[in-house]
Amino acid sequence: MSATDRVNLEQSTVLLIDDNPQALDMLSSVFHGFGVKEQIKCASAVEAVRIIQNRAVDLIVIDCADPAMDSYAFARWLRRETPAPLRFIPIMLLTGHASQSKVQEGRDCGVSFVVTKPLTPAVLLRRILWLAGDEREFVESENYVGPDRRVRNFGPPLGVAGRRKDDLSAHVGAAVEANMDQSDIDMLMKPQRVAL
Repeated sequence: MSATDRVNLEQSTVLLIDDNPQALDMLSSVFHGFGVKEQIKCASAVEAVRIIQNRAVDLIVIDCADPAMDSYAFARWLRRETPAPLRFIPIMLLTGHASQSKVQEGRDCGVSFVVTKPLTPAVLLRRILWLAGDEREFVESENYVGPDRRVRNFGPPLGVAGRRKDDLSAHVGAAVEANMDQSDIDMLMKPQRVAL
């Protein structure tokens, strides 16, 4: 982001959930620095469930290890148990334990982004901007509800720093070959006997 770019989060409502009071205060200070005036702070995901059913929010930032409901259970609840538009709210999961299994668990329960601690305001703001430009489809299936998980192949949205040279474009484009005839497609799909 250049010095001339301006980000205005003044009209945003952010739900901050952290079971560590000092971390919650620090997170609140960071968002205050981003210009967010309306912050809802929760010390537990269970408390956040009650709040989110009565208040509209634009972003949820969570780091909660409470056995009653942790960050992952909260994300699963929001994505599967709530009606639209609640289930579409972006969820940023903060974690101090960024093992591959924990990141995959976050992805698989429907969070929009995983950010590791210790975090810096610059990294957090970049991730928020990334979410603001995110055009991934929202997937609702029997085994998964949340943003399309194929972000690894597509990378950050166009125009956002961090794109890799091997990221795929989300643009499909025009066909480069003639369409197949239905009988040719049927032959490709037809079971064939194979000699082993």
